[in-house]
Amino acid sequence: MTARVVLVVGASSGIGLASAVAFAEGGDHLVLVSRSADALTVATAACRDAGAAHVDAVPDDIADPGAAGRIVARVLERHGRLDVVVHTATVMGYGTVETMPADVFTTIVDTAVHGTLYLARAVLPVMRRAGKGTFIGVNSLLGSVTVPGMGAYSTAKWGQRAVLRTLQQETRDAPRVNVCIVSPGSTNTPVYYQGANYTGREARPPWPVLSPERVASAVVKLADKPRKHVSAAVGPANPLIIAGFRFLPFLFDLLVNPLFRLAALTREGRQASPGNVHEPVPGQERVHGRWPEPERGSRRTR
Repeated sequence: MTARVVLVVGASSGIGLASAVAFAEGGDHLVLVSRSADALTVATAACRDAGAAHVDAVPDDIADPGAAGRIVARVLERHGRLDVVVHTATVMGYGTVETMPADVFTTIVDTAVHGTLYLARAVLPVMRRAGKGTFIGVNSLLGSVTVPGMGAYSTAKWGQRAVLRTLQQETRDAPRVNVCIVSPGSTNTPVYYQGANYTGREARPPWPVLSPERVASAVVKLADKPRKHVSAAVGPANPLIIAGFRFLPFLFDLLVNPLFRLAALTREGRQASPGNVHEPVPGQERVHGRWPEPERGSRRTR
């Protein structure tokens, strides 16, 4: 298979970095985007070591309205085409809607919703002209349910999902231009302790916890064989949670708050902080978080 040109936004940490390495193992050309230039240097080295045909690093913030245009112009100048785009950039936030500072709430939503919007508006015309291409948005289980204490993130992911679903409808006139959604459950990445937190307690991913490599494998499979939606989960966890939210709302609402505090917050105290919402926190960019996880998905070559 001919090496593809793959743009990964949010490539310096977690699912984004794991996805970039997975594409590198297949020998693709990579363009990596992140707010942190230092973290991109590490990510670039990891992708080169994994076998990427070429790696280009672009430090930029996808929530900036002008960033997507600059990024895509650079890709086309360097490679002349753009085959796959993976949008994984996200920032997390814990705290009630009433207590989280408005600027933190807004930035969390902007990164997911407007970041997706800006990127799609820059990328899809290029793919339409080429007659093909795949745009993959990494969403979340929280794009289908809401959880108290994570209102900003749920709002961001519901909004992002709405943008992606609308794009799927609006690209039906271009059969080889694909818009795909990946919705992972809890994943062992640094995003939980990197994010904003106004709960007074340290956050963690609720069990069962996915490996970022498993989600990355789902992303690469979508690039190989596009589908509208993939739910990355351990067993039936995601479908059961979504079914409870939709069909048993009274019971869901009764249980979700105590379960959230038990499963998603530790006993360790934490001072109120915007975390990495407005800017990267040095030294926290890596693939894995601090938590145990099931056996990691096998690495894939192409």
